[in-house]
Amino acid sequence: MGPLAGFKIIELAGIGPGPFCGMMLSDMGAEVIRVERLSGATNAPKDVLARNRKSVALDLKQPAGVEAVLKLVESADALFEGFRPGVTERLGLGPEDCLARNPKLVYGRMTGWGQDGPMAQAAGHDINYIGLAGALHAIGRRGEGPVPPLNLVGDFGGGGMLLAYGLVCGLLEAQRSGHGQVVDAAMVDGAAALMAMFFSFAASGGFSDQRGTNMLDGGAHFYDTYETKDGKHICIGSIEPQFYALLMEKAELDPAKYGNQMDPSLWPELKADLQQVFLGKTQSEWCDIMEGTDVCFAPVLSIFEAPDHPHNMARNSFLEIDGVMQQAPAPRFSRTQPEISHGARIPGEDTLAVLKDYGFSSDEIDGLRADGVIAG
Repeated sequence: MGPLAGFKIIELAGIGPGPFCGMMLSDMGAEVIRVERLSGATNAPKDVLARNRKSVALDLKQPAGVEAVLKLVESADALFEGFRPGVTERLGLGPEDCLARNPKLVYGRMTGWGQDGPMAQAAGHDINYIGLAGALHAIGRRGEGPVPPLNLVGDFGGGGMLLAYGLVCGLLEAQRSGHGQVVDAAMVDGAAALMAMFFSFAASGGFSDQRGTNMLDGGAHFYDTYETKDGKHICIGSIEPQFYALLMEKAELDPAKYGNQMDPSLWPELKADLQQVFLGKTQSEWCDIMEGTDVCFAPVLSIFEAPDHPHNMARNSFLEIDGVMQQAPAPRFSRTQPEISHGARIPGEDTLAVLKDYGFSSDEIDGLRADGVIAG
């Protein structure tokens, strides 16, 4: 049982960062009930983000469907949603509605721009939020435009994980105070938070607005990816002097040429030279030379290759659940071990069981079925 075992959380199903938050919480042992709309349900059997939860499908356009969610809320510790500001209020499931039923409820809200501000009602995606936060501008090659880092920074790191953190903080506080509250998790705020170290660098004059020229953005020859003889790639991060010295030793680099590690004016030339060095051997050959040493080295693996790496296999970092390869729960705990009990449910698969568990009578369930609020 994971460390959040015993907590009951309602997820108003959405896409992207909301489901990721639900996955993080349910992986840690919370009972997360995913409320899908009766039509247009969002999860599919191979959706990793929807794993570990029970699925309830309700027609939220009907008052009885909204009332059913509010009854679930009465027994829950938290609820979270990922709609534009005002949507749940119009449904009758906003913070005031839910907290009136359960004053101790922690109500999480996941948006891109936040609950207020001049852009709060505008549509957007990860790329827009990290653009406004100052993150996207910093990512890319020298002399080239910004490069979207998948949707990891806004949707997941600055979004779903931020909301999961906020909900757990709110749950801890509610245990002390007995009062719930609203958590406003905005991806633009989360992306800005992830840039904290670079704001420090900028304040001290150690960060350039010219992307691809800084130590950690591919500007430095000792912190970058390189192509190998077989068309694959390796990555090095030999920042500290002792690690850099080992890089020079393992790659047989000339100390007279490479010795002035921290002179940015030399980085472009040294990078071009080092690329030629790495082209001299295959990825596997460089792994034989450097992997497991203090060079700060790793092969660059694809999503299909990573599960088969010996280190990942030894740690069971990837698991196959219902025929779908996916990441294991993280972080790990010494005593309350997280686990994956099952993959994504068919939308509405657990409706009857959940309603019974949350105190709905047989007559109430029959009434919901007769009115078309639930399938069946």
